[in-house]
Amino acid sequence: MNNEKDLELKATINPYRRAAGMILSRMLWDIHPYSWVSRKRIKAWKDRFLGQKAVILCNGPSLNQVNFEELSASGVFTFGLNKINLLFKRSDFRPSVIVAVNPHVIEQNAEFYNTTNIPLFLDSNGRKWVRFNRNVHFVHSAGLSGSFAKDCSVSINQGHTVTYVAMQLAFHMGFKEVALVGCDHTFATKGPANKTVIAGREDPNHFDPNYFAGGVKWQLPDITASELHYEVARDTFERNGRKIINCTEGGKLEVFTRQPLSEFLQTNIGEYR
Repeated sequence: MNNEKDLELKATINPYRRAAGMILSRMLWDIHPYSWVSRKRIKAWKDRFLGQKAVILCNGPSLNQVNFEELSASGVFTFGLNKINLLFKRSDFRPSVIVAVNPHVIEQNAEFYNTTNIPLFLDSNGRKWVRFNRNVHFVHSAGLSGSFAKDCSVSINQGHTVTYVAMQLAFHMGFKEVALVGCDHTFATKGPANKTVIAGREDPNHFDPNYFAGGVKWQLPDITASELHYEVARDTFERNGRKIINCTEGGKLEVFTRQPLSEFLQTNIGEYR
């Protein structure tokens, strides 16, 4: 009986504890010296690319099917995610910016983040591992499920996937049409959503076998929650006369209209086949 009462009490207290933790996190970030500088830097990107196209490079195995020569030649703005730099050893392609919010990713990839000149948009907790260089923008994660930040200079919602963060940044920057590539939306490794696990010798879930490999920590995906947030992004873009298009080769994401990447790059804004 006492155990039941304890569980009821914890269930009552936990939402307030989470809310208090979010408020404290926000307050601590608000008074941090990097906070206002980061916000000013992020604000400077607002609507910079109004009416233009962008491509978000997700990290699924199908990313290896992208024609990066064609993508580079198009001149389209690109968002690289997380460990996109693993691609650099076999391609001259470089993304316009890189986005990462997961703490395991930022810690594991900190050496690259601390040496690159590519503009970085990293979760504010990343300041534990990444120096606040001129190309660094620390974003604050609000943790409000289902929200979509049209202005990312204050806070963003992680939405259980860095792809969702990139979608918010793309909206913030003013892009009218945004294509996804490498968004397979399926993982070979199975287990409880969001559980932190230890990686095996090779990674079958991402475009590079060394992405999460050799005993590093990573979090299993929450496919259901990610898809719900993709629907929020789709609806937000469409209510504002914009569009997200899935240009992934294969995969299981059917939330967005599909179109081959080559057609997306070649067609004018608003043309779909």
